[in-house]
Amino acid sequence: MSKPSPIRYCTTTWSSYNASLRKRGSLLIRVDRDMTWRAPRDWRPGRPAVFSDAAIQFCLSIKILFKLPLRQTAGMVARLLKLAGPDFSTLCRRQKTLAVQIPHRRADGP
Repeated sequence: MSKPSPIRYCTTTWSSYNASLRKRGSLLIRVDRDMTWRAPRDWRPGRPAVFSDAAIQFCLSIKILFKLPLRQTAGMVARLLKLAGPDFSTLCRRQKTLAVQIPHRRADGP
């Protein structure tokens, strides 16, 4: 008896596919209320940054901690804060210039 051929799926609605990637997971994380989410105006020519470095650091830390792709990270952060967080393209562009360092302690030490 021959093995049936595997079913191949073709994504035709990319907007709903991206939306479903952002909807994965649910979690409660407390965020400092004093954190500046929006970037201050720097008065340089060109397009100003919308989100502060602290906000992008927060998003990229979530990405590293949970080993998520950027689209899922953007969806998770937006869900965490219940407001419009940085989108995929903003995170992708800014992760090239920001180094994320997560302080940690060894399990066997103080």
